[in-house]
Formats: sequence, C-alpha cells, structure tokens
Amino acid sequence: MEQREAKHEEEQKCEAINSVWMVLGKKWALLILKNLHTNEAVRFNQLKRILGEISSTVLAARLLEMEREGLISKKIYLEIPPRVEYRLTTRAHELAGILKELGEWALRWKSPTIASTKKQ
Repeated sequence: MEQREAKHEEEQKCEAINSVWMVLGKKWALLILKNLHTNEAVRFNQLKRILGEISSTVLAARLLEMEREGLISKKIYLEIPPRVEYRLTTRAHELAGILKELGEWALRWKSPTIASTKKQ
C-alpha cells in the first residue's frame, strides 16, 4: 500500500513539474525571470531593451503567461502615458533558488569531463 502511495506521489510530482515547465520551458521565459530577479521592478520597454532580440508580441505573451501562473505581478499606474511595472511574486522568488541549482547542475552536466563520459 505504501509503495503504491509513493508511486502515486511521484507521478503527481512529475505532472506538476511538467505543468510548470510548459511555461518555463518556452523561449525567453527564464531570461525574463532572471532579469526580474536582478531588478526590483521593470517596465515593459526596459525589459525589451535588456533582452535585446525579443519581439514585443512574444514578450507580452510570456509576461501574461507568467502572470497567470502567479510568477510575476503587474502594477499599472494611472498616469499619462500609462506606466506598467512587472515584479516577481513570492512564488517566483522561491523558484529562483531552484533555478540557480538547476543552472549549476546544467553547467556540470555540459562540462567537457562529463560530456566525454556520456559518449562512452
């Protein structure tokens, strides 16, 4: 019985990771999160300049997806012209540590020493 529950729990974790990765795995998503983590609050055009080659359409889509997932928040200031700032949520700040560890693992995994052992 315990083994079946453990297997079910592992399957739920895999499904949850897959769901999160559907958002984070898209092009630009991790770079957007990194830049929001580095900067307290960022405006749309500022983020677009930082990222360089991203189109306005793709940036808007990624920001909306991450906002819907609760990773970023959007604050609209009633000014003329309107000002919109994006920030990481608490949920995304928790994710930052996990992504840092994942990045370190990815660098180790891609290192020449490990790459040579993978070919054997």
